[in-house]
Amino acid sequence: MKRSGILVAMIIATLPAIAGAQTTAKSAAKVETKAMTKAARKADTPASLKAEAKITEAAARSIALKQIVGGSVKSSEIEREKGHLVYSFDITVAGKSGIDEVLVDAMDGSIVSTEHETPKMEKAEAKKEAKEKTSAKKKK
Repeated sequence: MKRSGILVAMIIATLPAIAGAQTTAKSAAKVETKAMTKAARKADTPASLKAEAKITEAAARSIALKQIVGGSVKSSEIEREKGHLVYSFDITVAGKSGIDEVLVDAMDGSIVSTEHETPKMEKAEAKKEAKEKTSAKKKK
């Protein structure tokens, strides 16, 4: 009986230390995750992404334009999206409202997605991107 009492007392005495170690480990993990996210953001510059790409932007543009008959590229960028390194092309077609966004895999030239965005959807996306840029600048 005395042994179990001593054992219980020892366990109770060590609980705060265990809890503190877990809190410290969680804090360290948060700091590490934040640092990794910041490093990933810095690493994902257009130049570093283009260096990773296996196909050129010109080749990707040609692939994208084959998807949208009669289209012309309004804007383009290289980015990570939907788990892929992609060239993203906003393509307009005369007489058609909105844009068609075509994502071309920068590694193998395959089409990741094609999506039509209405003018309303375009505005919402632009607003979201502006907000993300503002919050990214504040974090720096």
